[in-house]
Amino acid sequence: MSLLPSLLVSDIGPVLSLTGAIGGSCISYIGPGLLYLGINGEEFLSKISGAIESWRRNKGYATSSSGANVNNNGSDRGSVTADDLPVEGDADAQLPPQNDVSPTARSYESIHTGPKPCWYYLGLFPFWCAIARKGAIHTNKKIDAAVAAFGRGGVATTPDDGAVDVLPTPSKWDFTVSIIFVLFGVVSLIAGVGSNIYVQLNGMGAVGV
Repeated sequence: MSLLPSLLVSDIGPVLSLTGAIGGSCISYIGPGLLYLGINGEEFLSKISGAIESWRRNKGYATSSSGANVNNNGSDRGSVTADDLPVEGDADAQLPPQNDVSPTARSYESIHTGPKPCWYYLGLFPFWCAIARKGAIHTNKKIDAAVAAFGRGGVATTPDDGAVDVLPTPSKWDFTVSIIFVLFGVVSLIAGVGSNIYVQLNGMGAVGV
């Protein structure tokens, strides 16, 4: 990132300064915060969905708390009518397949369907939820691939005592810290780049001899 500019300019100081401001902010703050949201995206969406559902109930809006049994077409997955039952005497008849909705998709749909409180927009939660949804989808794909690999003959290692370590569920404070990290990283990146541009435009980077 700094090699090519250093070949074109006589003073590499501003190049290294900009590189440090951008790279340092991304590596130290923005990257870890977004990574935490992505890895724990399903839990994040679940918490936001629960908070919005609670706000809708308090305001008297219709909620989708019973939406766990709603499929992609909006029909009730839990209800079975007489037309769905096998015909008498036909042992091979089966119920029609139902669309399976993942918890990530269900929470994300619940968030985006219906009214939302003002803090949802003021807190930039449309952006955070989009990051969490994308991260949760890719994380679940990786987990499914790992489970499929073990099922094809892979060997999973466990401790000698048979105990399996379970990571604690992320709390609201954990997600708050991750968002603060991202915001602080963005502010530091803008401040670093802006200060470098200001110094260069005003000739303040020259060192007197």
